[in-house]
Amino acid sequence: MKFRFAHNCVFVSDLERSLKFYEEALGLKPVRTMHPSDMDATLVFVSDGESAHELELGYVPARTAPYSQGDNEFHVAFSVEDMEAAHALHEKMGCIVRDPETEPVYFIQDPDGYLIEIIPA
Repeated sequence: MKFRFAHNCVFVSDLERSLKFYEEALGLKPVRTMHPSDMDATLVFVSDGESAHELELGYVPARTAPYSQGDNEFHVAFSVEDMEAAHALHEKMGCIVRDPETEPVYFIQDPDGYLIEIIPA
């Protein structure tokens, strides 16, 4: 028996805002949408179009409270060939939250507070 990564899921408070962020910041585009019959939710899977791994954006329209990030130590990571161009884009977007001078990586934050690590390819 062999298990393979399929996706990670984050629940978002504004689906359109999050879709726009993930496309602008990381180039992720929707590949499929589901509406589970057992819950009032929309699940949109976004992909970079190259890897098999997807990010699932879960949206529950009835939810009004923000999602708790706890200690916010969970994160996903994306690699990029051109770190300088990526950093400039994220700086322009104002979404960089950790940018250690001693490391070749940095972190951005999505509209719901989820951390995303940007690493060199």
